[in-house]
Parts: sequence; structure tokens; C-alpha cells
Amino acid sequence: MSPAPDERDRICAAMDRILAGTPERSNGALTIVALAIEADVPRNALTQRHLDLKNDFYEHVKARGGTPDVEARLRKRIVELKKTIANKNDEITHLKADVKGFLAENTRLTLENQELRDVLSGNKANVTPLRPTPNPDR
Repeated sequence: MSPAPDERDRICAAMDRILAGTPERSNGALTIVALAIEADVPRNALTQRHLDLKNDFYEHVKARGGTPDVEARLRKRIVELKKTIANKNDEITHLKADVKGFLAENTRLTLENQELRDVLSGNKANVTPLRPTPNPDR
């Protein structure tokens, strides 16, 4: 599909309206999506055919000292995700420490269980228990 002959003119007019704060069709956000809606062109007209106009729009936005809405949202999301990663890393560190403790306790209980089974079965163990043997008559 070929672009409309007045596509560049519509994009320039839409750019002027958005930068002036008087959008007619879009929400006036400083984004390519809003510019495409305002110019009544597909977004790929700006991302593929008229890259110079897209870059010009972003230069005007930067010159005004504004950050595009998309960039501001992404930066905020990056901060949130970095906090989440830090929290998850702390949680992983604590869980790894817990696993080591559980493994040690499991080993201790396994050895104690084997010792008790040996005592109950009457087999002579290689190790003499320090605890008194349970009296089954009591």
C-alpha cells in the first residue's frame, strides 16, 4: 500500500498541534503512537517511511525538556523491577542458608534414626550410644 500524497504534511501539522498542546484526535501524549493518531496515519508511517519526522518530533520533545511518556513509564518500571530483583536475590540468599541448615538437621536425624533402629533390633552398633537405651517395659 502506497502512502497518501499528503502524509508528510499531515504528520507535520499533527506534530505542531501536539507540541502546541492542542491535539484534535489524540490524547496529546508526546509519543509516536499519539502523533500517528493525531496525523491519522498508521504508526509504521513514522517508524518505517518517515524516520526523519519521527526523529524531528523526538528532538522537539527533548528540546522542550520533556521526556516522552513511554520513556518515563519504562524508567519507572525499570526501577520497580530492579527493586524486585534485589528482593528476590535476598530471598534466594536466605533460602540457600535455610537449605544448608535443613540438610544438616536431616543428616543428624537420619543418623539418630538409624541408631535407634539398631538399638531396637538388638544389632550391635559400631557406635555405643551415649544416651541410655529406652526401656520398653516402662
